[in-house]
Amino acid sequence: MDDRTLARLAELTVDFGANVQAGQVVSVAGAPGKEYLVRAIAARAYERGARFVDVSWFDPWVKRARIAHAPEDSLDYVPPWYGDRLLALGRERGSAITLSGPVAPGLLDDLDPVRAGRDRLPAVRESGEVVGRRELNWTIVPCPTPAWARLVYPELDEAAALATLEQAVVHVLRLDLEDPVSAWRERATALTGAAQRLTRRGFDALHYEGPGTDLTIGLLPRASWIAARFSTAEGIEHMPNLPTEEVFTSPDPTRTEGHVTASKPLVLVDGTVVRDLHVRFEGGRITRLDASTAQETMRTIVARDEGASRLGECALVDREGRIGALDTVFYDTLIDENAASHLALGHGFAFVADDADVIGRINKSDIHIDFMIGRPELRVTGITHAGERVPVLVDGAWQI
Repeated sequence: MDDRTLARLAELTVDFGANVQAGQVVSVAGAPGKEYLVRAIAARAYERGARFVDVSWFDPWVKRARIAHAPEDSLDYVPPWYGDRLLALGRERGSAITLSGPVAPGLLDDLDPVRAGRDRLPAVRESGEVVGRRELNWTIVPCPTPAWARLVYPELDEAAALATLEQAVVHVLRLDLEDPVSAWRERATALTGAAQRLTRRGFDALHYEGPGTDLTIGLLPRASWIAARFSTAEGIEHMPNLPTEEVFTSPDPTRTEGHVTASKPLVLVDGTVVRDLHVRFEGGRITRLDASTAQETMRTIVARDEGASRLGECALVDREGRIGALDTVFYDTLIDENAASHLALGHGFAFVADDADVIGRINKSDIHIDFMIGRPELRVTGITHAGERVPVLVDGAWQI
């Protein structure tokens, strides 16, 4: 990535995505191979007046050593200061930036999948708490690496694959436009408009129909649909995902019935690739989960706690975004989930509701794992409280 593009990426991330404020502590989460963007982001944050840039690293090779050799009864252990750090950042009303994209895909494939599923780091439960309380202005942005590029473009040599991935990232981030911020603001307006229309409809449930999918998800009363523009409790606007193309809410975790098939591979935070995921729900809970890879890892994850086998998010993605048109599997949840409608197992979002009773019904879990279900054939229908069926998303186009 040339210096000018890198500088524009750091500026978009810091100034617009996270909207870092003067005097804030800024957390930047990276991994080996992403040093170049971490440093550019840190420099830009200090130019914006950051009080301190706190860099944390996740090394999947160290995680591999833990899974291979650590005592069995220690794999669930998360040092308490990991959570304390996030809670302190929330109390400080800091800013957080995370870099997505695998650096060692498949690194854990030859290890015991049950042991791998028990160690959920770098995911930390407290992150959901501070996000739910809207204490941080935060964003996630993709960071190209050679290993990621080889996974996405295996037919190319390493240099060509990396250049192609960088070009794709620039495109989906709209950095190939003269004024990407204005472009993102225009897209955000369209997304928030769709969210407002869905909220006004007040559907009781959504019905998903498509190849390998026949699923009904009950919705919570008085829960809003959200998109693009977030605001902290103090009113700092930010865009949590760059890129973002989704409109989402947290559903009723007790009212999911039927089965659903993933339309793209799922890549876990440690680089594990889950292919051909198929899930069946009864009474809101997963009763069967199958996959052609990492099946036992996923089964271990969804048994982690009471809410891990229930839904915490349902998100709709139209065909107007830039990602889906590329017809590429990026093996990165941040990008792939914004190419296609998706669901998330685990923790829901308290900020979709203002009513304490509704907030109390939102799913709670140590995990939050998105998986993609959208495809052109997917049809999403809204079901009213009177039982009327209303087309919502057909062939990727809004019907409301």
